[in-house]
Amino acid sequence: MPLERPEVDFPEREEPTELVITDLVTGDGKPAESGDDVVVHYVGVEFVSGEEFDASWNRGKPASISLRGLITGWQEGIPGMRVGGRRELIVPPEQAYGTDSGHRLAGKTLIFVIDLLESS
Repeated sequence: MPLERPEVDFPEREEPTELVITDLVTGDGKPAESGDDVVVHYVGVEFVSGEEFDASWNRGKPASISLRGLITGWQEGIPGMRVGGRRELIVPPEQAYGTDSGHRLAGKTLIFVIDLLESS
């Protein structure tokens, strides 16, 4: 099943004001549920610049994380995704790091391409 590292295409649209969820590959495994612990591979890029700001692929191993502790865009965007799938999330600032939180990504719309490897 392992998917290869994704290339994130530059969006040909205006920045959205709401979370945009697009399944790129539909998995056939168990669907993730709110609050699950998940194992994912992901790439994150800034919507406007297209600059990559983080990727589990760069560390050579997937990330094991709890959906409870993540940005709202992930908490709302991953549930329903099936193991084995790849999903793109376009997350506006209000569902990412806010507009004035002091975080280096505050005020930015973010794009994530996420491969769901496990969910429990």
